[in-house]
Amino acid sequence: MTTNTSILEQLSPRNSILLMIDLQPQMAFGVANIDRQELKNNAVALAKAAKVFNVPTFITSVETESFSGFTFPEITSIFPEADVYERTSMNSWDSKKLRDDIKAVGRKKLVMCGLWTEVCINTACNSAMLDGFEPYIVADVCGATSKMAQEYSMQRMIQAGAHPVTWQQVMLEWQRDWAKRDTYDAVMDIVRTHSGAYGMGVDYAYSMVHKQPQRGQWKGKIVKAPTQL
Repeated sequence: MTTNTSILEQLSPRNSILLMIDLQPQMAFGVANIDRQELKNNAVALAKAAKVFNVPTFITSVETESFSGFTFPEITSIFPEADVYERTSMNSWDSKKLRDDIKAVGRKKLVMCGLWTEVCINTACNSAMLDGFEPYIVADVCGATSKMAQEYSMQRMIQAGAHPVTWQQVMLEWQRDWAKRDTYDAVMDIVRTHSGAYGMGVDYAYSMVHKQPQRGQWKGKIVKAPTQL
């Protein structure tokens, strides 16, 4: 049996493209498989990671002014000069401009996320595979209209050959080695801001173990206030 070694190759900043599909408020209103604030947190974290590692990032939208609203400002603020690829089709891969621009990057590992999993992610994933791309579907940055829709949409893409990942998994594959000091601090900032308990642990280790200054702008002090009964 011949093994496809491409699927074993780790994601890196040099072989990846990020495609963020339709992260818009009206689309988010229908999300039921994940807490919507968590979804936004994860999306922003992934976008920040792509920025840190200079991963080419493409953002799409559908029916912005007539239905879906503008892309989350937290995303576009990370890429203030980026164009957003607007379309009417549910399948962003139907946009020749988007397809051509992604193909021009010359990479095959396509990290994908967005709304909704069962429509816009499925169709773009399958179409991209037909064009020879290797999709990595960021499950915790994908919103569907039900848990069942998320489950079966993910299963369909996996059965077709796509790879399920999470945003933090992608970021840490891009980092790969903590000796890479040029991105270490920025990755740790993302972790502390967006990674929940992991981030809390990093904050604790920085301030209590390594005696580094606390994160943030607090200039006050801890005032001893003994109990008086």
